[in-house]
Amino acid sequence: MKFKKLTPNMMVDDVRESVKFYTDILGFTLNMVVPEDSKTIDNELKDGKKYVYAMVSRDEVFIMLMKKDVFEEDLPMLKDTTIGASVSFYCDVDNINKVYNSLKDKVDIVIDLHTTWYGMKEFYIKDCNGYILGFAEEHIIS
Repeated sequence: MKFKKLTPNMMVDDVRESVKFYTDILGFTLNMVVPEDSKTIDNELKDGKKYVYAMVSRDEVFIMLMKKDVFEEDLPMLKDTTIGASVSFYCDVDNINKVYNSLKDKVDIVIDLHTTWYGMKEFYIKDCNGYILGFAEEHIIS
């Protein structure tokens, strides 16, 4: 038995806004997007359309973004859950300083770049929905 991949499915208020955050600010690529009231898949955001679902990726990291009402319909046990959740997402990266410098003026940094006692150099941001995203790189402590 093998676990192959974990892809978070994040409840959001506005799929378009969330896609723009992940693509424009974090450098993800839009893989697919599903228009509201449609059983079709688009591969780009189109003007005038509202969306209920999207998948974005960057390298080996994939994230699904689902509009709150559709999320609650698919997973009724999470009805009335607050967007932002009690979870953080921790992403290993190469060149943490470059990642930090590329984001520091564009996002809400909630924990600044620092080196931990367990040997990781990391920082945390808040995305446009309130989700906490951590970025980290192994750091040799001398």
